[in-house]
Amino acid sequence: MLIVNGIVHTMEVGTIPDGYVRIQGSRIAQVGRVCELSEWADSDGVIDAQGGHILPGLIDVHCHLGLYGCGAGEDDLNECPEPWTPQLRALDGVDPFNRYFEEARRAGVTCVLTGPGSANPIAGQGVLLKTVGRVIDQMTVRAPASMKFALGENPKRIHEKQGPATRMATAAVIREKLTQALNYEAKWARSQADGRLDEPEFDIRLDALRPVVTGRLAAHFHAHRADDIVTAVRLSKEFGLDCVIVHGTEGHLVADFLAREGVPVITGPFLTYSSKPELNRLTAENTAILAQAGVQVAICTDHPETPIHLLPFCAAMAARAGMDEEEALAAITVNAACIAGVGDRLGALSPGKDADVVVMDGHPFDWRSRVTHVLIDGQEVE
Repeated sequence: MLIVNGIVHTMEVGTIPDGYVRIQGSRIAQVGRVCELSEWADSDGVIDAQGGHILPGLIDVHCHLGLYGCGAGEDDLNECPEPWTPQLRALDGVDPFNRYFEEARRAGVTCVLTGPGSANPIAGQGVLLKTVGRVIDQMTVRAPASMKFALGENPKRIHEKQGPATRMATAAVIREKLTQALNYEAKWARSQADGRLDEPEFDIRLDALRPVVTGRLAAHFHAHRADDIVTAVRLSKEFGLDCVIVHGTEGHLVADFLAREGVPVITGPFLTYSSKPELNRLTAENTAILAQAGVQVAICTDHPETPIHLLPFCAAMAARAGMDEEEALAAITVNAACIAGVGDRLGALSPGKDADVVVMDGHPFDWRSRVTHVLIDGQEVE
């Protein structure tokens, strides 16, 4: 497969005017200028971009696609009776026939990190998957892809009767369970060293936290307010977690702090209204301010808060609010892939990476632009 005559946004080595992308099987084989091609003949066909834009498949690195249905009562987001449920796997709840997978593909979104909601201080495991397929296991890129934690108003509101009912109590629950997980991990390590003579009794919840406290699985902290963001970083430093801030609505107030700590932020949704007090300082400039401070940023829809097909529009609004256009595009491609731990496979057009490619008839941030072709793993999809 050969895609020619387009402006190629490689996201790693700059933009190539009048470029091409060659695909072999499910991988990208070559990227370059059309004038470097000796011939266009290709046994598997040619897609003529006709002067449009060729870019990596877009990635929404925080949403609830497939876990939230299309009508009332179709909600598999939150397991509310208990405040900590790290054993929950989004893999077991995603409906691949949810109509919004098609909406995602039509908008050029080829990969998403979807997972539990933010009702519980420790909510469960996210899954990174492609947006085409009928069997979730075959769509999965990485599972688990993250462990969801939540600070702020949501866990307080849901658990106000039985607790935690304050920010202090929410942090205390997280701290207690991470301490238990560290002790559980230490017992497993000793049992392996001793030939499993003292193997601990299996605990499904603590076992799910083992890769988190050992730094093998990223901890995604739902946090809007600046103090909640700082609490997430504090907890992560205490326990050696690989911390990612999700939403970070007031991140612009502590941008220098986040840059110094090297903590990435998944911003959004900001195409919404201030539906709760911790969104009072919601601003489209947040992403630009964070990026200018040196924070690695991605942009999400938090679908269904913002419909997933509006992911390119979210990035366009960040650019309108002062973010460099290529940086805004990186926030829904290469940066998103790196934050999801798959920068070696996704998010850029370079040889060896997955052939997830989108062709648009105009700039991806022009609201009039249309997606003309979407390829996932080298196969064109409707």
